[in-house]
Amino acid sequence: MGRILVFTAKLKQASLLWLEGFLEACCLHRAFILCRRSKKLLIRTGQCFLLNGFIFLGSLFMLNSVLIPALQWILPDKCSEISSHEPCLHGGILRYYSFLRRGLVQLFYIFWVCPVYLFSIILSTLWYNDIAKHGFAAMGNNGLNLSKPSRSDEIAAEPKKAPMEKPPGLEGIFVGIGEQVYSLMLLTFFLLQVHAVGIVPFVGKALSFVMMSWMYAYYCFEYKWNFSEVPLDRRLDFFETNWAFFAGFGSPSVLAIFFVSTFVSYGLMGALYPLFVLTATSSSADHLIFSERKKWKGIGLRRLPIFCAADTLSLRSLSILPWILDMITRIISRAKTWLASLRNKLQAKRNT
Repeated sequence: MGRILVFTAKLKQASLLWLEGFLEACCLHRAFILCRRSKKLLIRTGQCFLLNGFIFLGSLFMLNSVLIPALQWILPDKCSEISSHEPCLHGGILRYYSFLRRGLVQLFYIFWVCPVYLFSIILSTLWYNDIAKHGFAAMGNNGLNLSKPSRSDEIAAEPKKAPMEKPPGLEGIFVGIGEQVYSLMLLTFFLLQVHAVGIVPFVGKALSFVMMSWMYAYYCFEYKWNFSEVPLDRRLDFFETNWAFFAGFGSPSVLAIFFVSTFVSYGLMGALYPLFVLTATSSSADHLIFSERKKWKGIGLRRLPIFCAADTLSLRSLSILPWILDMITRIISRAKTWLASLRNKLQAKRNT
């Protein structure tokens, strides 16, 4: 009976934290407030929406609503649209029309949709960082900046072991670069894990939804943590300790893209993602979480090792990296030796 009560209490806590995260992500009005404070932020956000929401999604809309119906009318695939006589004597023409129609649609994808897609990925990646930077600067001292929690809250939510600070100078720069590389590898392996989980029968879609929510929530808060110079180990510890909140925070963004095609989902996320980044940047997530933890009376949620598999794969990849670099160095050295030998032989033949 005691275990059931504890489980019920923890389920309630997880639900409340999830709801807090969901509601926090829905506070998109904060993004518009920050855009009003910074002209640069407004321009970057507008450019991102114009590229992803208007040009890219507009291209898909024109394809599906205008181009394909027009081709269907010009190159019909039904015998009744060509002639009303029976039986149909235009089977060969219909097959040719169908082949030509599919070919024209594929050409539109190859020469317009795919280039715009790649162009959008490159530009959006650069713009997202600018948006987060201008949003972080726009917070200023207007009450939206991240303030540190009290010592009692910090003890309740943070691990007992204090995080390591970055060393000063050039060593600190290399540590920062190493953290960025490791973070990139970690999220890459986690993304592969999301896709792998998605093919599991019955529960795969639900698990994939939750994991995608965590992934997008981490993406949104990562910019803020970078500008606040929060160490990577502290980020992961805070994220995994408060997994329910971040699952809720990432849910609105996943709901917007989970049930549509790949291209449409990218266009929607590309247009909406800056708003969620700005919402995360101006969020007081730490205070929300700490205020909820005060109500738990000692029975709290345990840390969930969300990135355990991705962390293991990342560390193993990094462990074999010196071997790969050594092998590449040897191959380059042998290639140089072979080229030098070949050059000497050619020089000897010319001399003779």
